Amino acid sequence: MIYRSILLFVAVICLASCQDKKEEINFPKTDLAKAPLIPKPIKTISTGSAFGLDANTVIYTSGTDSEFEKVGVFLSEHIKKKTGLDIGVNSSTENQSDRLIYINQSDSVALDNPESYQLYIKKDSIFLNAKTAAGAFRGIQTLRQLIPETSNDTLTDHPLWVIPTGKILDGPKFGYRGSMLDVARHFFTVEEVKKYIDALAYYKFNVLHLHLSDDQGWRIEIKSWPKLTEVGGATEVGGGKGGFYTQEQYKDLVAYAADRHITIVPEIDMPGHTNAASVSYPFLNGNGKEIKPYTGTRVGFSTFDARKDTVYSFLDDVIGEIAAMTPGPYFHIGGDESHVTKKSDYIHFVEKVEKIVQKHGKRMIGWNEIAQANISSNSIAQLWNEPKNALKAAENGSKIIISPAKKAYLDMQYDSISEYGLHWAGYIPVDVGYKWNPETYVEGLPKESILGIEAPLWSETISNSSELEYLAFPRLIGYAELGWSPSEHLDWEGYRERLAAQVPYLKAMQINYYPTKLVDWKKD
Repeated sequence: MIYRSILLFVAVICLASCQDKKEEINFPKTDLAKAPLIPKPIKTISTGSAFGLDANTVIYTSGTDSEFEKVGVFLSEHIKKKTGLDIGVNSSTENQSDRLIYINQSDSVALDNPESYQLYIKKDSIFLNAKTAAGAFRGIQTLRQLIPETSNDTLTDHPLWVIPTGKILDGPKFGYRGSMLDVARHFFTVEEVKKYIDALAYYKFNVLHLHLSDDQGWRIEIKSWPKLTEVGGATEVGGGKGGFYTQEQYKDLVAYAADRHITIVPEIDMPGHTNAASVSYPFLNGNGKEIKPYTGTRVGFSTFDARKDTVYSFLDDVIGEIAAMTPGPYFHIGGDESHVTKKSDYIHFVEKVEKIVQKHGKRMIGWNEIAQANISSNSIAQLWNEPKNALKAAENGSKIIISPAKKAYLDMQYDSISEYGLHWAGYIPVDVGYKWNPETYVEGLPKESILGIEAPLWSETISNSSELEYLAFPRLIGYAELGWSPSEHLDWEGYRERLAAQVPYLKAMQINYYPTKLVDWKKD
């Protein structure tokens, strides 16, 4: 491995030293600082020239970590999708190479975050420095955004994609930047979820929270309790056929996300939102009423029996099976809207389930209601509606995920004539979704208590990718910036111009975005 690294380093130095001997191209004046990058980097310095991406470009990566080569391959594959160019990765130096992209594992002290990166773009070379493959992966998303949609073949006798030169120094504001997808109210297929993951990766999100169970459906195979999917997986809102992920399909989603440096957070919502589980196994039920399949949208009527030992044996199996398939550190227990659970039973339940989650090596996340219980400082509260609970959890030493329904819920309608969505928390136009600060949203909450931001997408009113995308985009892009960029960089007028320039990507990905009139969208 060390020998290979030395060879690659020598090859890169040789290529770089030979660049001056190559044909000089008179590039047009460019300005890297004006590139419509989202999220906006910490620092951008333009040098006014350009790098010409063409068929003679090569990609090299550090040989000290095989994950860096995977990042290089990912970049190569996406360059090909966008331009048709087939760029080699760590290929032989015998090939004619005019320009190079080098993805380097660096120990620079300036890279003060695992996802930080440095991007140096010169006329004939691009150097991307990062300490980790995750940082390198975030950096290549910036590079992907800098590659134009069309080539400029007036500069040479072959197609050339012009990338502005300069320096970008960047890293995230929050370590947790996520979106939640509710696959329980309506089921979304593996391919639909993968498409969502791809868009999350492009805008530097690092978490996908999957809401895998609710009153209307149970979406993950549990081998020790097969009726959960046989019975509970067969329904959804509106009476559709539902569906579920086999364990192999779930593992595939986890691996697909991991390849994009995204962590899957599984959620089994409890003790409320549990009708589908109780229909499958009636002994779980704690509301004293007859249990029937449910396809409506009312909430708060279901609960597990918090005083029955067999409920916790069941949950030990469920959490154990899911935890074993999920390499990420988190397990979400829900905990919201348990309106028919006695408060004492609710507190008892959360404290018992927390210990089960910890037993299986995971860190518990729950909606802000869990702060009523005596939870560990290692557990995380997700704010959606009650700042007082977020403050209480923070006082206990717990970290907080900021997801206020009034600002960050993707299922809220844009306005009164929006085709999909609800408005119980209010309408969230694109500017309202962007013009708030997660660091100051909860008065009195210290910045150091904030783990990050998450934009949840509940699926009561949507049943396919097109409808999902209508609600998520373009607001999701704004939440990417709120989670990544320094607060002092957040400016609606500048952002709306950069957002308008995202149209080519959204069209290339066939993403059905809401064309708000607040943005002057770029036309073809």
